[in-house]
Amino acid sequence: MHICAKASIGENCSFGQNVYVGNNVKIGNGVKIQNNVSVYDNVTLEDFVFCGPSMVFTNVINPRSAIVRKSEYKNTRVKKGATLGANCTLVCGITVGRHAFIGAGAVVTKNVPDYALMMGVPAKQVGWIGEHGTRLMKSGKLWKCPATKTKYKKSATGLTRIK
Repeated sequence: MHICAKASIGENCSFGQNVYVGNNVKIGNGVKIQNNVSVYDNVTLEDFVFCGPSMVFTNVINPRSAIVRKSEYKNTRVKKGATLGANCTLVCGITVGRHAFIGAGAVVTKNVPDYALMMGVPAKQVGWIGEHGTRLMKSGKLWKCPATKTKYKKSATGLTRIK
């Protein structure tokens, strides 16, 4: 594991083997980063984000070995409670919404709504997922978690949990 000196790391985080965290990285509380993940500059992981084994972050849209593009790094933000599945890739410059779930091997090229379930190459939304990590079921105008009975409604940013 290698964590650069200027990285900001919250409390109660877990890091697997062969993890790299760059200088201009912000990691919230309770984040779990599994084996073989590199979190490059300009990535922000909010509280309770899960990074699956060997998932990939990028920070430059058009890298070339002979051209220095550090001034062109794009910001990537993963919001609270999101899951990034094993071997998925996040193209830089996007935001993954709160409690969203990116399936294993997916390639995310666009912003992801809150609670969205994303799969495929390129990643497409295939449903909604609740905070419990269970796929939500449509119930009239609402969405409902079969495990917890929690209800969600459509919002401007994806879904919102009904308190």
